[in-house]
Amino acid sequence: MMKITFPGGQKVEAHYNGLKILTDQPKQDGGEGKAPTSFDLFIASIGTCTGYYVLKFCEQRGIPTKNITLYLDDEWNPTVKRITKIKITINLPYTFPEKYKKTIIRVAEQCTVKRHLTTPPEIVIETKTG
Repeated sequence: MMKITFPGGQKVEAHYNGLKILTDQPKQDGGEGKAPTSFDLFIASIGTCTGYYVLKFCEQRGIPTKNITLYLDDEWNPTVKRITKIKITINLPYTFPEKYKKTIIRVAEQCTVKRHLTTPPEIVIETKTG
């Protein structure tokens, strides 16, 4: 189970498996800007999950990952106040095997976080006293 606490200011902290994940708000929103926002972590979780799938694919085939990078770019719709598209670009070195270029996209699409967005879980919010 993940525990959420409020360490002060606009900071919110998640505690999970002995780890702490701190979030903060930007200065213009009353925070100190000393940690990513929750939404930054949301986007980062998509990127790091996708990156993990790329990493494992390459490791299994002995393909070096040193010069592979992923970039995420999102399209914000101010009318509905949400992101309507996230584009992930996998930058591959010239030495990346041609035969795997289409496969690496299919592998990246298997990211568990991404799949949870395409078939979202039910989110239940409740209160408990004590």
